Amino acid sequence: MLSIIRTLFLFLLFFSGSVFAEPVGITPDKAFINVQHNGKTVRIERNQDNKNTVKAGYALTSRPCPPFCIRPIVLAPGVETIGELEMLDYLARSSSGDKSILVIDSRTPDWVAKGTIPGSVNIPWTLLKEDTSDPLTISEILSDQFGASFDDDLWDFSGVKTLVMYCNGMWCGQSPRNIMTLLKFGYPADKIKWYRGGMQDWEVLGLTTVPGG
Repeated sequence: MLSIIRTLFLFLLFFSGSVFAEPVGITPDKAFINVQHNGKTVRIERNQDNKNTVKAGYALTSRPCPPFCIRPIVLAPGVETIGELEMLDYLARSSSGDKSILVIDSRTPDWVAKGTIPGSVNIPWTLLKEDTSDPLTISEILSDQFGASFDDDLWDFSGVKTLVMYCNGMWCGQSPRNIMTLLKFGYPADKIKWYRGGMQDWEVLGLTTVPGG
C-alpha cells in the first residue's frame, strides 16, 4: 500500500507543472486567436507552462550600442507604435481576408528560420535598404507587394496597404531603417505601424512562433 501511495505521489509531483498549471490567457476574455500562415491555420496562444523561460537567443540584455541602441517610442511623426494586442488584431484582420493589411517580418532569413510571428511575411530589411538593394527591387516591392503605383516619374501611394513592421526588438534597427526609407519615398506615415517590441517581447510573453521560410 505504501508503495502505491509513494508511486502516486511521485506521479503527481512529476506532472504537477502541467496538471496544476494556472491557465495563461492573452487577455482575461481571450485565450487564443487563429491566423493563416502559408495556407495553414495556426493558433496563436501563450505558452501554458508556468515555469517556461525565454529562449536563449532572446535572453541577452547588453548587446553593444552602437548598433544595438534603444529605439524611441515614437519612431517618426505619424507612424504609430503598437503593442502585442494591436499586433494580434492586425493579424486577425489580415487572416480574415483584409487585403489592405500586410504584417512584415523585416529580419534576415537566418533569424526568421528560428521562428517568426504566424501570419506575417518575410521581406528582409536589406531589400528595402537603399545602399544594399537596387532601385528596381525596391520599386517591385512598393508596387507588387505594397500597392503603390508609378506614373510620370512620381509614386502614387493613395491605394497602398497598411504595413505592420517588426524585427528583433526595441534595440533592433532593421524595421526602423526600412520605415525611414519608406517615408523618404513618400509612403504615408499613417499607413505604417511599428511593433517596437518585436520578437524579443513576443518571446518574453510566450506567444506562438512558427519556423520561417
